[in-house]
Amino acid sequence: MTQLSTPFSILVAIAQNNAIGLNNTLLWHITEDLKRFKQLTLDHTIIMGLKTFYSLPVRPLPRRRTIVLADDHNLHIEGCEMAYSINDVLRLADPHQENFICGGGSIYRQFINVVDTIHLTMVYKDFEADTFFPDIDKSVFALDSESPLSTDEASGLTYQFQTFRRTHA
Repeated sequence: MTQLSTPFSILVAIAQNNAIGLNNTLLWHITEDLKRFKQLTLDHTIIMGLKTFYSLPVRPLPRRRTIVLADDHNLHIEGCEMAYSINDVLRLADPHQENFICGGGSIYRQFINVVDTIHLTMVYKDFEADTFFPDIDKSVFALDSESPLSTDEASGLTYQFQTFRRTHA
């Protein structure tokens, strides 16, 4: 797939073993990661699969335009725009500002080849999971920036914010 003119980014938190979820729930609660998610996505378009949408504590998230990618063409969710294919998402996306792909696993796999940027929170621990983030191809994406290592007081987990940028189509 080739890069698009509409700006798409992935926003994800992953464990060392690429784990992102178990039984449709997050594997950890890191306050600064949630704050970063909010800071990046406020007043932007977020795109997610149906399971991820239903896992949110508040649906839809306030001050975000939400596109839900689903298989069921009869499904309509109040306060959201529905997409039934990647092409629907591409058509509905905001061409003027960053659109955030927010999960889950199959959605990440479908979009990783078209995104410009990956905003990643790396959690330095392995977790048991049933959902994983695909490997980042370092010949396509380069590490652009990373924060210092931090430790979440409540969970004791060490994490780091990293941003990868596409270097090749």
